Amino acid sequence: MDLFKSITGKNPAEFEQAAKILVNTPDVELYKKLVKQDDFLFDFVKNNVAKRIKQACNKNNYMNLFKFWDYYSSSYDDMMSEVLFEFGGSELLDKVKSYLLNGNNSNKAYALKFLSLFKKNINSDIIEYVRELANSEDEYISNNAIELLSKCGDTISKENALNKLNSADEFEQYDGIKFLVTYGACDALESILNVMKKSSLSENIASEIPYLTDLEILLENSFDNGILVLCNIVNAIPEIIPPNSAIDFNLLQIFENLYFNNLTSTSALLLRMAGEKFASLAENEEYLFDCDKNTKDEIANINKFLKEVNVNKLNSLLYEEVFEESDFVFFAVDYINDIEELETLLESSNQTLVLKVLTALKEKHALNSSHKELALNHITNDNIKQIIEVL
Repeated sequence: MDLFKSITGKNPAEFEQAAKILVNTPDVELYKKLVKQDDFLFDFVKNNVAKRIKQACNKNNYMNLFKFWDYYSSSYDDMMSEVLFEFGGSELLDKVKSYLLNGNNSNKAYALKFLSLFKKNINSDIIEYVRELANSEDEYISNNAIELLSKCGDTISKENALNKLNSADEFEQYDGIKFLVTYGACDALESILNVMKKSSLSENIASEIPYLTDLEILLENSFDNGILVLCNIVNAIPEIIPPNSAIDFNLLQIFENLYFNNLTSTSALLLRMAGEKFASLAENEEYLFDCDKNTKDEIANINKFLKEVNVNKLNSLLYEEVFEESDFVFFAVDYINDIEELETLLESSNQTLVLKVLTALKEKHALNSSHKELALNHITNDNIKQIIEVL
């Protein structure tokens, strides 16, 4: 009997027996194999396995789960914590705290998940250590530590993360944002959006925001901010975030609703950007090589919809964003064909925007010496000057 195939399979008699063997033995090698295959099993399969293991646990064998704690998987940590809590409860606190303080990384990650069920029974010394773990390079430890701090209502760690948003270091800002998103600090959303608008890591930041708030709710409450987040998300696929985010973020329904019910200068720009991006994804097999059928089908459906929209209708709205103060002007420049409209931006105080406009003019074979001369009269950044001179 192949226990791995049985516990992940569809035959109740086989998977129930395999789950009992896993827990009762305990079969550490079988669990190690499940963890090793984590990235290759579909989520619904892992969810089924977790349910089967949980059903095999009882008051006589639940302590065997600790034998698996050297092999961490985020697919099974909730299940293990729930079982240990159900049968052992507070009697296990000292044992779990020992794993937290003295165990390996896998032990610590499981311990943090379990302790999140006891948020009122954790002393200040442990909380201080959890704050340290929140900065761990191990993402599982870090995430579980932040979730525990959130459930404990730890204001010190949250305040430290908020302070990072004011840092001159963009990577420190990004660390603060990731903490706040995992913490679930919805009240920090406006501050996060303000950082995103000015950061060179805007795409990375935007890809975090859907885990803090639903994109459709963001669009409802703050339409243009929601559109700006979506523009950055579209740009981030597939280099920063995977194509299956199209399903996770419900992009097809969002695009359809914007086109038919809420078409503005900003949503038109998003749809133009999305049209190019999803055409590229659909037409280049290497982008979707590792994707499952559902993702490929969704990309194809989005591409089909965007190809059917009236591009001229979209283009007619884009000119409303061709002004320096627009949060969308950097995106809009790529889709503006009117040379005179682009020329109005050459005297902008934003030197990076001026460089962007000159580059766009060159791509349209419309760049001339007067454009460069006009721009250089306003440029003080030596690096940007050098780039302009060689355009």
